[in-house]
Amino acid sequence: MVIISGDAPRVRTAQAADWALSRGVASLTTAELGDLLAAPVSQVPQRMASPKRRGEWVTPGRGLWVPVPPEFRGWGGPPASEIIAALMSHLRADYYIGWLAAAAAHGAAHQAPQVTHVAVSRLVRDRQVGRAVLRFHSRENMHALPVTKKMGRSGSYVVSTPEVTALDLASNISLSGGLDNAATVIADLVDEVGLDDEILAGLAHLFSDAAVRRVGWIVERFTAQRLDVMAAYVENRPCGPARLHPAFSLTGDLDERWRLRLNTAVEVE
Repeated sequence: MVIISGDAPRVRTAQAADWALSRGVASLTTAELGDLLAAPVSQVPQRMASPKRRGEWVTPGRGLWVPVPPEFRGWGGPPASEIIAALMSHLRADYYIGWLAAAAAHGAAHQAPQVTHVAVSRLVRDRQVGRAVLRFHSRENMHALPVTKKMGRSGSYVVSTPEVTALDLASNISLSGGLDNAATVIADLVDEVGLDDEILAGLAHLFSDAAVRRVGWIVERFTAQRLDVMAAYVENRPCGPARLHPAFSLTGDLDERWRLRLNTAVEVE
């Protein structure tokens, strides 16, 4: 939130976006824009209609205005990473960018994901801002999951750690572009930033046994890393075999180390 002091110079509506961008202001509320423009709050949407049509501003949430850098105006708005922190602060929701978008932030995606999946502490409706498609997923245990920060042009934003990213990818195959893509990205995470065996094992109780086993099998099958600590965790679990692909039947060879039924072939690019 930006506080506009009483003696601050007033800005013309047409120059408001450049004013904000030149001062590193990532977002303004409707009330703050009213102060900046010396206009009643009720008149701000009308005053801002033309700049918004020109692509100078986007409104990812009710009462929240984000200035758009010139190079993104043809896209209809900034990338998701440039608006997510302001939006989540405005909505008062804890969050992290996860799944393929988090993997991309860690350098482990072959191409930019078309959808940004975000874990949130409460229900938030999905939305699209220009080309940025945001899908939100409520997580009951998200406060127990470690996160890290990445820097964007408009400031920092929160993403899942590589270990949480790998477990999320293995948990939600449909959000990961399919099993082959999930395996490819998890293997890339190992190559790009590494996965800590002890951290993975410490997080395992927060995820399904099937997801933990998939990560272990994928990492050891497609990279040179071994996950002995996580394998010991799996060995001590009383569960029966899990499916490599969650949508396929419980058939195929059994991987004894990971107690995983290999019910499909997996190809990694």
